[in-house]
Amino acid sequence: MKLKICGMKYQDNITQVANLQPDYLGFIFYKQSKRYFDGNIPELPKAIKKVGVFVDAEIDYILSKVKTHKLNAIQLHGNESADFCNEIKYQFECSREPNDNPIEIIKVFSIKNEFNFDVLKPYEAVCNYFLFDTKGQLPGGNGYTFNWEVLSNYPSQKPYFLSGGIGLNETEDIKSFLRSPKSKYCYALDVNSKFEIEAGLKNVEKLATFKTDLSF
Repeated sequence: MKLKICGMKYQDNITQVANLQPDYLGFIFYKQSKRYFDGNIPELPKAIKKVGVFVDAEIDYILSKVKTHKLNAIQLHGNESADFCNEIKYQFECSREPNDNPIEIIKVFSIKNEFNFDVLKPYEAVCNYFLFDTKGQLPGGNGYTFNWEVLSNYPSQKPYFLSGGIGLNETEDIKSFLRSPKSKYCYALDVNSKFEIEAGLKNVEKLATFKTDLSF
């Protein structure tokens, strides 16, 4: 199981969190977000993948952030179509320099109490991962979980990230979920607001406890 810590904002805090060796760190390039990132990402261990989070952004904007910050993954949190995902991959490959990182596409889908999994079909061939988050007023960072039982009907073999309101209080529920058949294709847990002192500032001690409790 992989761990993604999203909504990073402050340089010293980024470095402290990186010392915990998560698999992914997420940076939000959506100006309406309280966790909007407009700084420079400090040097990180090579094992940590940098994820840029975007919401209905222009392709040129996305690719400029990929290049500036040497991102490893693009997380699309809006209404982006499968064709849009495919076009990003195409344009990235066309402009890719020999030393550029390969790029992963993570497409987000929001769930509350039910979900029509048919909407995933067009994305199967153009995304590396799906991410399931809680449907709320904001695109991410709402602080509460969705009904994970919905994932019992997951029809795909595409690995996915589980997100939405995951914190220390959910540790036992997560362990139970990971023992169940519905977690078969769960690739990573994505945490954010439940580990914050304030928006974008993560509580390193709580993250360390969470990581230890779940044996990441």
